[in-house]
Amino acid sequence: METLHKNMSKPIGEFVADDFRTAAVFSNYGIDFCCKGHRTVEEVCNKNGVNPDELLSKLDAILESKGNNAIDYKSWPLDLLADYIEKTHHRYVEEKIPVLRQFLDKLCKVHGGNHPELFKINELFTGCAGKLAAHMKKEELILFPFIKKMVKATLDGQAIEAPHFGTVENPIAMMMEEHENEGERFRKIALITNNYTPPADACNTYKVTYAMLDEFEKDLHLHIHLENNILFPEAAKLEQRFFQE
Repeated sequence: METLHKNMSKPIGEFVADDFRTAAVFSNYGIDFCCKGHRTVEEVCNKNGVNPDELLSKLDAILESKGNNAIDYKSWPLDLLADYIEKTHHRYVEEKIPVLRQFLDKLCKVHGGNHPELFKINELFTGCAGKLAAHMKKEELILFPFIKKMVKATLDGQAIEAPHFGTVENPIAMMMEEHENEGERFRKIALITNNYTPPADACNTYKVTYAMLDEFEKDLHLHIHLENNILFPEAAKLEQRFFQE
């Protein structure tokens, strides 16, 4: 194997931040690009038993291909990105949770006897729903307002006071830990459902619920990616401009 590629030491989250089309490549290899986006190509290949030359070749093919219609989130101002995450992904979570909880409760009652795994899926999703609701409120009430405050102060050429939480790195660390917890919860759901494959005797509600869970996880991956790999590191860099020692 060659494995002397210049991108061997590049974090996988940076690939996806530069071009979201690369997310599909990592997903096809079962590589977590959102919660664990800080890992390098070399690290994920060693851990997942993936040929690095093969992976990098597929990534290069995407990066070099024309007609990239992917949204360049990395170029967005941080206040716009924070607003987008809140109005798109937070609202999506808020809208889908009650529907999925209703469907899962129904499936447990109707099909739980033949498919006891539904009770575990319901338990995992209910736990995720509660944690995500609290998590998003912390972002909306604490972290995002401070990021927007820094952006405005930068545009106005003004100074800002140090936040009550000490440094933006503190809430970011908490948010990233919570991302990891909910990502792990959904990895368990995906495993139990055989990657959201409904059983042969599944009714329409069963099929729709699995499809919705699949969609929910995909949205969560993009949601977490935008925060972990773009918004959070850029916010930390911006804060350094105000509070450099």
